[in-house]
Amino acid sequence: MARYDCRVSTGSESGSLAERKRRLVANELTEAALQLLALKGFDTVTVDEIVATAGVSKRTFFRYFASKEDVVVQFLADLGAGIRAELAGRPADEPPSVALRHAVWVAMAACAGDHADHTDRTLRVVQLILRTPALRARFLERQAQWRDDLADELGRRSGLDPATDLYPRLAAGMALTAFDTVLRQWSESDGTQDPGALTDRAFAVLAPALDAGGPAVQEAVRPQ
Repeated sequence: MARYDCRVSTGSESGSLAERKRRLVANELTEAALQLLALKGFDTVTVDEIVATAGVSKRTFFRYFASKEDVVVQFLADLGAGIRAELAGRPADEPPSVALRHAVWVAMAACAGDHADHTDRTLRVVQLILRTPALRARFLERQAQWRDDLADELGRRSGLDPATDLYPRLAAGMALTAFDTVLRQWSESDGTQDPGALTDRAFAVLAPALDAGGPAVQEAVRPQ
């Protein structure tokens, strides 16, 4: 099973020395920003404070990020690719609700983590995103792109064209709504609720619609 981490991703683990250096600097900037933002709040932290904590120049900061908003949103940026990759790896004959539940759960598990320190830091950043209107808006913008990517993968799996068939986009939207709802519930509980159980409950609600609208059913109801 692939594993995804809720942190900045600037390329593959292999690569040139320059690429590795870029990843290192980006990670240091992200770590510094997230610690400050989670501690002091989004509105009070400045880029000057972030670069001072990271030990880099402001010019270096803007080489990697357009704004402090981008630092926070980037923290979860690879989750959309992770959800799609997990879905692509599921058995072709698996019911859509099962495949999508698994893909979303892997993303949630990456956020929740196996260690208390990781979970606490992730929780604070997720809460920052969900409670700050500007960050919440940017996160929703990212999810819009995830929805298109996930619809393309669902179209590939089902043989349905997202441009002409309703199902891929509807199913992708439902799966990401489940992800967003579980993330919010986990955040509002201060991490006390089990994200796995929340994911299972969410997809238990969605499963009838996801499976009833699959390619086999659509073919049966398609006008002759």
